[in-house]
Amino acid sequence: MIEQLIEYDKELFLYLNGLGTPTWDPFWLAYTFKFNWIPLYALLAYLMYKRLNTKMFVLTLVVIALMISFTDQVSNLFKNGIQRFRPCHEAGVSEFMSLVSSSCGGRFGYFSGHASNSMAVAIFTSFMLRAKYKYLPFLLIIWAIGMGYSRIYVGAHYPLDVLSGMVFGGLSGFMFYKLDQYLQSRFALR
Repeated sequence: MIEQLIEYDKELFLYLNGLGTPTWDPFWLAYTFKFNWIPLYALLAYLMYKRLNTKMFVLTLVVIALMISFTDQVSNLFKNGIQRFRPCHEAGVSEFMSLVSSSCGGRFGYFSGHASNSMAVAIFTSFMLRAKYKYLPFLLIIWAIGMGYSRIYVGAHYPLDVLSGMVFGGLSGFMFYKLDQYLQSRFALR
């Protein structure tokens, strides 16, 4: 059963990765580079700042930093614990795939830290700002799905790596949102 799922995952990866073209390579390479999204993160932080007082905003930033650290480190634990090779390091796959960047990362790829982190940010921020910005959750979820797809496009992850990362990130984003709400209610009483 698991072996069949892994084979389907490889086939789907090769199909999705094979959809790439040299015309789109620069776009998806830029999309997957986390630091290119600093303006988006700054905008989201500004929107949260407008919603919260300074003390609560700083508390929320600490919770977000903890959330990103959590999703990133758990992703690394899974990568080193499960040790599923990235597509570019797997014989029988690497010969048939397109590697868009000069490197695809470390040897192991289950599950995607990019997908996990971006979905956590999308879910956390969506809950935080949904009352004031009606369409923002939809846009952030699309952005996070795009981040996941970019990891397949550039050749760094299998679809299952991405899907697992997005599910874990979504759950983490919701959990840390609840933690933030709890902490804000506790600190508001002081």
